[in-house]
Amino acid sequence: MQNNEGFPLVEVSGTPFERGVQHGRAVPDRVRGSIALYRDQLAKRGIDLETIATLARNFIPNIVAFDPTYFEEMQGMAEGAGVAVEDIITVNCRTEMMFGHSALKQAREALDDGCTGLVVLPKGTRDGRLIHAHNWDWREACVDTGIVLKVKKHGDGPDMLMFTEAGTLGRHGFNSAGLSLSGNFLTCERDYQRSADVPLGLLRRKMLESTNMTAAMRTVFGARRYCSNNLMLAHADGEAVNLECAPDEIFWITPEDNILVHANHWISYPARAKLVDLGLLNTPDSIYRQRRVASMLQEAQGKITWETVKEALADEFGKPEGVLTHPAKASFNSVYCTVATTLMDPAAGKMWVARKPYEGRNFVEYTL
Repeated sequence: MQNNEGFPLVEVSGTPFERGVQHGRAVPDRVRGSIALYRDQLAKRGIDLETIATLARNFIPNIVAFDPTYFEEMQGMAEGAGVAVEDIITVNCRTEMMFGHSALKQAREALDDGCTGLVVLPKGTRDGRLIHAHNWDWREACVDTGIVLKVKKHGDGPDMLMFTEAGTLGRHGFNSAGLSLSGNFLTCERDYQRSADVPLGLLRRKMLESTNMTAAMRTVFGARRYCSNNLMLAHADGEAVNLECAPDEIFWITPEDNILVHANHWISYPARAKLVDLGLLNTPDSIYRQRRVASMLQEAQGKITWETVKEALADEFGKPEGVLTHPAKASFNSVYCTVATTLMDPAAGKMWVARKPYEGRNFVEYTL
């Protein structure tokens, strides 16, 4: 499927390397667009191309140690798109690359990543089906680098349907085992203080390769992380958990009255007592984003529909910095916005994605 209002669907199968080649060949211009975006972001932070390549190569041992097939898939993407593997690594490790280098203290003081995610358990919905949805707030350029990636594993784990950036292993989505995942930016004073281990993008992909929630959570609890991140995990049969991940500790939250909502600040009481939330300096809107979405869902408790969720994720209070973020100036002469709204029904194997939702909620359907 490819729709002028949506994102291209990229279907891959075979060995990891073959899947990577298919990915790169399907959307080479979008892969190059992803590379150009993060080269530009790093250049604005004072990092030249030679240093970018060196930083990328330094991640190879970590990638191979976590899962050698991931590096094979990245090599395939590079070959398929006709780019260097270092460029593919940069895109897959972009958070760690943009904020983790020792020369980037200034960059870490201008953190402006975003996102708002939600899960409604079946008992909270009108039709008795779990709803998992997400607003991805990031650079405006990603409206032209995003893709929907369908990975056919052919028995080697569940199949996956993910929304992600071209040239990456995955971002958020669901699998054929009924597991769904989304992630939001978090930060605290513990970030980037230890040696890098598992990049966040790889961790999310590994979770989506799990056949059940227990395995997915074990992946997170067993991984060393370089920086904070929020992970919202659910299963179509009616369970969900939110994992607020600091580099060395994880704080969990479960749904209240069938509803789970998270934005970009630490919510769990232990986390708020133990950590310094560095993100609120630049994204204080996270506080009202989380509260407003939770309130709108609670008002429809027991009869929440896709339209309820669409309305909640289109809330413009505080415009341009609302749940739905209109294009606005961001750090390092960038433009920030809600790139896409994603709705996931893992039980039905369906995903609906709206590109540039601030221009209109035109949802395109993708099916696993």
